Formats: sequence, structure tokens, C-alpha cells
Amino acid sequence: MNALPPLAEPRVESRAYRQLIAGEWVAADDGRSFDDFDPYTGELFARIPASGAADAQRAIDAAERAFASWAAMGARARQAIFLNTASILERRADEVVLLMAQETGCAAPFARFQIQWAVGLLRQAAGYPYLPGGEIVASDTPGVFAMAVRKPVGVVCGISPWNGSLALGFRTVVAPLACGNTVVLKPSEDAPVCAGLLMGEIFHEAGLPPGVLNVVTHAPGEVGPVADRLFESPNVRAYNFTGSSATGAMLAERAGRHLKRIALELGGYNPMLVLADADLDDAVDTAVFAAFFHQGQICMNTRKILVHRSLYDAFIQRFAARAEAIRAADPADPATRIGPLINDAAVAKVQRAVDAAVAGGARRLTGGAPRGRCFDPTVLVEVPADAPIHCEEVFGPVVLVEPFDDEQEAVSRANATAYGLSASIMTADVWRGISLGGQVHAGMVNVNGPTMGGEPQIPFGGVKDSGWARFGRWAIDMFTDLNLVTVSQARRQYPL
Repeated sequence: MNALPPLAEPRVESRAYRQLIAGEWVAADDGRSFDDFDPYTGELFARIPASGAADAQRAIDAAERAFASWAAMGARARQAIFLNTASILERRADEVVLLMAQETGCAAPFARFQIQWAVGLLRQAAGYPYLPGGEIVASDTPGVFAMAVRKPVGVVCGISPWNGSLALGFRTVVAPLACGNTVVLKPSEDAPVCAGLLMGEIFHEAGLPPGVLNVVTHAPGEVGPVADRLFESPNVRAYNFTGSSATGAMLAERAGRHLKRIALELGGYNPMLVLADADLDDAVDTAVFAAFFHQGQICMNTRKILVHRSLYDAFIQRFAARAEAIRAADPADPATRIGPLINDAAVAKVQRAVDAAVAGGARRLTGGAPRGRCFDPTVLVEVPADAPIHCEEVFGPVVLVEPFDDEQEAVSRANATAYGLSASIMTADVWRGISLGGQVHAGMVNVNGPTMGGEPQIPFGGVKDSGWARFGRWAIDMFTDLNLVTVSQARRQYPL
């Protein structure tokens, strides 16, 4: 492999972290820890508690004890905590950017976006306690007044991913907390700090009461005892998971066995359609961003670009040139646009997918070979339909480009995948874009915008193998129960 570029300075020195249980920062029950490494340098970033079943149970018990008082807390008091959390995150922004670079390989543009997004999420969720808590329901029984009242479900288990560690870590816990639930958060072992312990630190500093948010970490390959306790405990009533479709299906099955609900935001194989009337420069700009931002490790990255044949040659020439000019480098350097993949297994998976496509007859226009854990933007054309990468998600900076002749053909190809998270349509005719967008099987369709993006208040989520449930204020439905309360205004008459 080629040598990596020199490192940016300075870098944060490694630190030993503790997990948050019942408002206290504690080691694992048996004192074990594991090493968390910088994906770019391979050097030690942090030592993290390697928890097991006993730690998970302590966290569940703490959340259960804290639930009644947190659910009963007034809206103004809860709102103040969320607003304070947002302010603390803003104040710590420069520190958090470097933490994300060193733990997850996240370059500054995506790190800054995540901070801005999470701050917006916290400030919007601060208003959730003031949203309508139910509705009045008409009763056909004379003298009966009926109310449908929303109440928190109890203890929620959050499972957060490594790739959008800060934004998705906060998203995992904010809606359940804002609805009056308490949370046990289990972050990915690939980002235990930025997807978990950091949320605990900031909420703790903001004044969140002990036990309302608990964070439990585990070593790679040792999730079993922690997951078993979280899924078997009768005191955990709901789950919030963001991650792969394969893992999501397994967790949904586990939750279903106990009749518990689970919110799932899973993988995506996101198409971009470039119609014949599209602005070519705008389409290229949008495709470069959507395909390669965060080195292709976002569930909404564009995976396949379908271009009308009249624009195809010009598009691939410009697009490949732009991709060739982007070089993955040290994410701690503010000048870096994209960083490394998360670990060696991720590099190997992307390389296998590219090699298999090329072996089957695909042409590689750019990229295709790693430098350490850096994988430069890779553009493939003429990919055979039987290559796995033709319809399966590869979590890296790799995109396929194909020509089409007919718009309905393009829609059919866009739908020829098990996923349905997001899609993009580039066209000068906005209404045509909306019409075609309604035919694409995706939870989110952006006309003249990238497949990735999103704001905290939108109903974010997918269809098919990309999951179910929606975030934004729609998450309130997932993390509350609807209880009917009736009041009889006079003595009622009964047939018995």
C-alpha cells in the first residue's frame, strides 16, 4: 500500500474513560477495559470500560428508578436541560471536532455539520414537552367525556452507530428523553466515546438528573451479555436502533418475541436520477458531495447514479475528474475533506466489492485501491447486474454510474434493490421530478438535491429494508403510549 500523508498536529492524548450509570462515572463491574484506536494513525485513542451483563442490569435498574420523577418533571424544567445541553455542545465544538476525527476518522466538514445538526435537534426537542399530549375523543355514551392521553413508555434502550456518531448518538436518546422516558444507551464499540460517552458527559454537565441517561460500553465481539440483558429485561419497554439492515432485522425479531416496539433506521442503496433536462454542472456538484462525503460511510450516500444517455458521456467525464481530485487524508487536518474508513475490515469489504465488480467486467474510472485505511473516491461504470455492488450497500466511497434511455426504465432500476431510504432526481422540470419521485420506493426523495442531508425536524426514515418509524416530532408516537381516560359526569345505567 502507498504511504499515508503526514499527520496534522496537535492530537488529543489518549484517555481512560468510565461509563455513566445512575449519575456516576464508573468502571466495568469486573474492572476490564478495551483499547479504542484512531482509524487513521492506528494509535491508541482511549481506554473504554468492557462491560457485561451486570453493568447492563445496573443501568436498567438506575433508569427504572429514575423514571417516575423524570416523567413527572414539568415541561419548563425539562426544556431548560435540553437548551443547556445544546449550549454546552456549542461551547465544546472545537474539542468535539477533534474527538470525532481521532475516534471515527470524521473530517471537519462532516463533524461541524453533525454538531450544528445535534444542536438544532436539542433545541427543537426542548419544545416537545409542550406539544399536545393527546386529544379529546367524542363519546357516543351520554355524559361521558373521553380523552386519549400520551404517556412515556418507561425505560428505552438506545443503540447508536459509529458513522454519524455525534448526530446519531444524540438522535438515539433525545426523542425518548424529551417524551419523558429514561434511557440506557449502548454505543457502537467502534465509537464508544463520540456515539455514547460524550452524550452522557454533556447531558450530565447540563443537569440531567441521575439515572435518566445511562451509558454502557462493551468490547468488540462482546456485545452478547449486554444485549441479552437489555432485550430480556421486562423493565426495558422499547428500543431505538440505527445501523445495518441485517442487525436491525435480528433485533426486531428479538424485540418482537417480547412484544416490545423498536424504531429502526437502517441501510440504504440510494439512487440519483439525472434527467435529460438537468443542469449538468449542478448534477455533478451534487453527485460528488452525495457519493463521497464522509468517505461514503453514511446511510444516505448516493450508491448509483442513473444518467440520461444524452448527458452520460459529458457527465462521467466531469464527474470522474472531480472524484480523481479528492484525496482521503488525516481527518484531524482542517484542510482534509474526507478521511479514512473506520477499520481494516471496512477497507477489506470495500476492496472485495470493487474487485468483484471489475472481475465481472466493470470499468474503474478512478480510485479502487486503499492507502492504509484511506480509500480514495472510486467511480465504476459498466458494472454487471450480477455483481453484488450493483444492488447491495457497500459502506465506502464507491459509486456506480449507468446510462438510461427512458425515465420509467430509470425508475425501475432505481427500485431494483431491497433498500428504500432516500433518492435524488435532478431535473429542470420540478413537477416532473415530483411525479417521478412518487414512483421511487424511498422514504425520502429530494428533487434537485442530494440523496443525503436532512434537518432535525423532518420525518426522517425509510421503507423496505431501510427500516420503519420516523424521527423528528413523529418520534413522539414511537416513544409514548396512548392511554384512553373517560369520565362519567353522572351515574350510569347498566343492563345487569
